[in-house]
Amino acid sequence: MASSNRHFISDPTHLITTALHSHTLTNPSLTHHRTNRILSRPPSSTVGLISGGGSGHEPSFAGFVGEGLLSASVAGSLFASPSAEQVSQAIRLVAAGNGGRGVCVVVMNYTGDVLNFGLAVEKAKARGEKVELVVVGDDVGVGREQGGKVGRRGIAGTCLVLKIVGALAGTGADLESVVDVARLVAANTVSIGASLAHVHVPGRDESNEDDLKSNEVELGMGIHNEAGSARLKDADLPTLVKTMLAHLLDQSDKDRAFLKIDSQDSVVLMINNLGGVSVLEMGGIATEVADQLEKSWKIKPVRVLVGTYMTSLNGLGFSISLLKVMDTGLGNGKSMIELLDSPAEAIGWSAPIKKETWTSKRINAAKEQVQEFEVKPANFKIKYARSVTALTSGLRAVIKAEPDITNYDTVVGDGDCGIGLKRGAEGILEMLKDAEPTDDIAIFLDRIIQVVESAMDGTSGALYAIFLNTLAQNIRKQSPDKAEDMQLGIWAKALEPSLSALGKYTPAKVGDRTLVDALEPFISTLSHYGSIDRAAQAAATGAEKTKSMKASLGRSVYVSGERWDTVPDPGAYGLAVFLQGLADGLK
Repeated sequence: MASSNRHFISDPTHLITTALHSHTLTNPSLTHHRTNRILSRPPSSTVGLISGGGSGHEPSFAGFVGEGLLSASVAGSLFASPSAEQVSQAIRLVAAGNGGRGVCVVVMNYTGDVLNFGLAVEKAKARGEKVELVVVGDDVGVGREQGGKVGRRGIAGTCLVLKIVGALAGTGADLESVVDVARLVAANTVSIGASLAHVHVPGRDESNEDDLKSNEVELGMGIHNEAGSARLKDADLPTLVKTMLAHLLDQSDKDRAFLKIDSQDSVVLMINNLGGVSVLEMGGIATEVADQLEKSWKIKPVRVLVGTYMTSLNGLGFSISLLKVMDTGLGNGKSMIELLDSPAEAIGWSAPIKKETWTSKRINAAKEQVQEFEVKPANFKIKYARSVTALTSGLRAVIKAEPDITNYDTVVGDGDCGIGLKRGAEGILEMLKDAEPTDDIAIFLDRIIQVVESAMDGTSGALYAIFLNTLAQNIRKQSPDKAEDMQLGIWAKALEPSLSALGKYTPAKVGDRTLVDALEPFISTLSHYGSIDRAAQAAATGAEKTKSMKASLGRSVYVSGERWDTVPDPGAYGLAVFLQGLADGLK
């Protein structure tokens, strides 16, 4: 049973741009910052709240920007996280307008989102800004054993977190209180989804996708088209709902008993449309869920929310979220329920826009300003022409290998790795054409970093951005008082701690089937033998070994294990191709 692969707008870039702009038409207080895909509301002297993620989940997150909810949202490409640079610009924008009250950044637990938003938060802290990151993982569709190091995915329960803390920030609460309540709500929310079909992503060839049969339903379907925990056959709605509620509530299922909810607890029920279910059918689903909750689990929710909050494009499915209402400890007017009930002027929360907003001065045409920062040199000199030649060789090798990388990622991931690497490679090549020559390695690296942060989204973009930022920092730490030539020994001393720095944001090690399987052998071999050719070969060998590995990180953990033996990890393969091209360019 396939969802429609026909679209009124098939160009994904045009689709995202025009969709974001539409919010300024329906709410005239909002501003669309086209370059970084940011949607923001007017500045407020309260704690700022920022969220975002890949496009395709609307009304999350752009539809939640408005008074009483988000200060700003950041949109990535379809089903791919925004870059760290996009998030950084959103943080700067919000922080500059709220008088130093601080910014709370809420993100769903997906590798690319955590890496990119985390990098932006760390950079903001380094600038002296008050910013904290909250990661939401409410999905129980994939249990502890299969989720492993990745943990629970973030899905529609995130919307409850945003609504409650958005209202709390609007009361004038301080950053610490907002962050504490965000984490409290996240820790007491569980969700699970189900779908009758995978969706078609505009602009992407998905003809080889393993779609559901007409008598199957995917239990635990993710919001990026990922497979769930099981495919149920010939399951009617009552059977499906019974299974979903058991996954949410059954304490005997130790693999999924993430939250204990008793009949005496106050509970909020959210039933979310993944985008393709009719309003009529959503009503029938809501009744079935509420009836079973009361009859089988003795739970009568104190609030029931039914609607479209977080979609998977036009996904033919729904999700159930349960929030166990807890004491915020903040006193009268700031309970979870009061904050949930508090009005919000955000079109995605089905709240009416006030008359005063329509008649206020329109600010969405304000010019966007991107801050530029001075780049500090390192006093290590390079041969610019030779460096450009080598880098160009590596980048062209990645572009040539994009079809293979994309094919591998289609088998074991969501198919965007090759496109992301190609986009970054093309961006760097374009930059090199126009850039003024420099013989300083730090300046040369910072130019590359700016392109990576702007052009590469998703997990790979975040990993490369974090690694390159720390690499530049570690090179500067070795900076001499007088100019010296850049030597291999300096690279080795900078590369090893840069690899370690990735551990702050990803637990990936050799053997986890990630790009680290190629990166670590390259660095260790280069340090030991001082040979780039030998190091590149070690990276290629490391990438090849991933064919026999079971994934323990990234979206591949949700893919059936029998596919892993046929292809290498796309990220490791792409990196190995680049490094071999780089080595060839230095000959």
